[in-house]
Amino acid sequence: MDTQQIIAIVVVAVIAIALIVAGVLADRSRKKRIDAAEQAREDREAAAKAAAGKAIAAKQAAGAEAGAAAEAASTQSDQKPGTESTKQAESTQSVASSAESAGSAQPAQPESQEASQTAESQPQTPESATSRMTRLKARLANSANPFGKALFNILAKDHLSEADWEDVEDTLLMADVGADASEQLVDELRNDARITGTHDPAQVREALRSKLLAMVGTDTDRRLNADKPEAHKPSVIIMVGVNGTGKTTTAGKLARLFVADGKSVMLGAADTFRAAAADQLETWGAKVNVPVVRSDKDGADPASVAFEASQRAKDDNADVLIIDTAGRLQNKANLMDELGKIRRVTEKNLPVDEVLLVLDATTGQNGMEQAKVFAQAIGITGVVLSKLDGSAKGGIVISVQKELGVPVKLVGLGEGPDDLAPFNPEDFVDGILA
Repeated sequence: MDTQQIIAIVVVAVIAIALIVAGVLADRSRKKRIDAAEQAREDREAAAKAAAGKAIAAKQAAGAEAGAAAEAASTQSDQKPGTESTKQAESTQSVASSAESAGSAQPAQPESQEASQTAESQPQTPESATSRMTRLKARLANSANPFGKALFNILAKDHLSEADWEDVEDTLLMADVGADASEQLVDELRNDARITGTHDPAQVREALRSKLLAMVGTDTDRRLNADKPEAHKPSVIIMVGVNGTGKTTTAGKLARLFVADGKSVMLGAADTFRAAAADQLETWGAKVNVPVVRSDKDGADPASVAFEASQRAKDDNADVLIIDTAGRLQNKANLMDELGKIRRVTEKNLPVDEVLLVLDATTGQNGMEQAKVFAQAIGITGVVLSKLDGSAKGGIVISVQKELGVPVKLVGLGEGPDDLAPFNPEDFVDGILA
C-alpha cells in the first residue's frame, strides 16, 4: 500500500468522524430545543395553577371576613341598652318564646330536609349544544397548549432559516400531531408563497389557518348517526375504550346532550367487570330522568345486559340507546370476542348505528396503539376525545383521524356535566390560533 492510498484512507476516516460528530451535535441541539420548549410549557402550567390557588385563597379569605363582620353586627344589635323593667320583660318573653319554639322546632326540621330532598330529586336541564360549543371554544383558546400560537410566532419571522423550519416540525411533534402529518404540514407550509414570499402577519395567519383546517378536515360529516334523518329508532350507540379514558362518564354526558335536544334516552350498563360502573351510570341517568338497564350482580355476562337493554329500548320506543362496555385489554382476541358478542346479541333486537371510541386526549400518541386495537376489534364510526383541556395537546385531533380513518365527532373540555360538545373544525382551529 503506497503513501497516497494511506493518505486517502486517513482523509476518508477523518471526514466520516467529522460527519458523525456533526450529527451527534445536531441531535443534541435538537433535543435541547425540545426539552427547553417542554420545560417552558410546564412552567406556564405551574404558574397558571399557582395563580388559580391564590385566587381561591383570596376568595375564601374574603368570605371569612364577610362572615365575621356579619356576626359582629348581629352581636351589636342584640346588645342594645334599655331600662331594667324592659330587660325583665324581654327575659320573660324569651322564656315564653323558647317554650313555644321547643314544641315547634321538631316538625320544622323534617320539612326543611324534605324540601332539600325534593330540590335534589328534580331533574336537571342540560345545556344546549350551541351554548356548549361557544363556551368550549373560549376554554380551548385559554388553554396552556394552543400550538397554533407557537407556529404563528415562528412563521411570522422576516426570514425563515432551516433551524426555523426544524422548530416548526418540533412544535408539531410536541403537540401530538404525529410524524407523518407533521412532515406533510411542514412541506405544504414551505411551498406556500403566502408564507415564504411575504412578511404580512395577517397573510401568514390565514395561510396557517387554511393548512390546519385542511388537515383537520372541514368537509367530513361529523354528525352522530342518531341525529341523521335515516337513523333507526331506537338508534343504538355502543361506547368502547380503555378503562380510565372517561368512557362511562362520557356515556352519561352524551345522554344529557341528547336530552337537551329533546330526545328520549336509555342507558345500558354492560360494563359488568368494573366495580361501581353501573352505579356511576345510574347517577348520571337519575339527574336527567334517563332509565338505566343493569345487572343485579357484578360480573354478569355483558352481552345479556346489552340484549335486555335493546329489548327494553325497543319496547319503550326510546329515541336513543347508549350501551357502555368494559375497557379491559388483556389481549386482542378476548376483546374482539366480547365486543363482537355484545354487538351480535344487540342486533338481534336492534341494528347498531354507531360505535364511538372514547380516547383520553392527554395520553397523546401513547394511546394510539390501544385505539387501533379497538378499531380492529369492532368497527368504530367516530371518536370522542375526552379531557381535551389545558393539559392535552390539540394536535391529537389531526393524528387520531389520520391513523384511524374516522372523524372526531365529540370533544370534552372539562369535568362539568355539560362539558361535552360536537366537534367543530373551525372553532377548534380558531381556538388554538386565538
